[in-house]
Amino acid sequence: MTTTVPQLTAAPPAVTAEPTFEQLATRVDDAVKALEALDPAARTVAEELKAAVEAIHRAGLVTIVRSLRAGDATRPVLFDLVDDPVVHLLLSLHQIVRPDPMTEAAKALQEVRPQLQGHGGDVTLVRIDDGIAFVRLTGACNGCSMSSVTLRNLVEKALVEGIASINGIEVVPNEPEQTVIAPESLFSTVHAEDGWAQAGAVADMPDNGLVAKLLATPPTGQEVSVLLVSQSGQLSCYVNECAHEALPLDNAVFDAENGTLTCPWHGFCYDAGSGECLTAPEAQLEQLPLRVNNGQIWIRVGP
Repeated sequence: MTTTVPQLTAAPPAVTAEPTFEQLATRVDDAVKALEALDPAARTVAEELKAAVEAIHRAGLVTIVRSLRAGDATRPVLFDLVDDPVVHLLLSLHQIVRPDPMTEAAKALQEVRPQLQGHGGDVTLVRIDDGIAFVRLTGACNGCSMSSVTLRNLVEKALVEGIASINGIEVVPNEPEQTVIAPESLFSTVHAEDGWAQAGAVADMPDNGLVAKLLATPPTGQEVSVLLVSQSGQLSCYVNECAHEALPLDNAVFDAENGTLTCPWHGFCYDAGSGECLTAPEAQLEQLPLRVNNGQIWIRVGP
């Protein structure tokens, strides 16, 4: 008698959706908090495991990048991948792709900003030319007292010692507050006393680009950092803070073709025209009212 063994057909694997960037970031944040709560001995073991896993990931990524870069046919694929904000962020975290000096400098200044603000001052990175970082100091930093000298040295140390490509700093004079003469005679709908601040000429805006500006809030003169976005002839303006951790978006990746704006810090992606966060739909950039009169851009930054 022959016994027939029934053939078992394996059920097809369930199709699961890929986790979103927000879900992955939350998972990392939760793990970091749990790591900090461990006792010293357990934390040492966990950190060593983390370092070992990251070393394996880096070795694999280096192999992939080298292989793609070695072939004439695959090199363009590598360049396309590096242009992807999430891939660029991953390669940057593993120091395979170096972040640009402006991003590195912004991160270095973010580290010392609490100390500056604790003394009533602040700093804005304007540009980097030939190894010189041009910065604007405000508040207690902008003066001749010993306190201001100490704070200036704090900024210089953070940039020169922290960024290999920077070998010095230059302090840019603060822009004088603009005096608006008879605004009602020039602009029928825009008034400084109504909280509107002038943000430059439309002609000075780049085509499909970003411009960060410090504007004085009428009537107090308190400065607010804004981000102007030019997309296919349309202008938008936002408070210059990522909705994730309120970090500045000066060096955000702007994809004019897809109309997206990607934060350089943690990769959160926004609709450049509306400020809606595509990574975490419940978040959004704070959009500011914008008007154009006689070729001049006006932003409402005050009440």
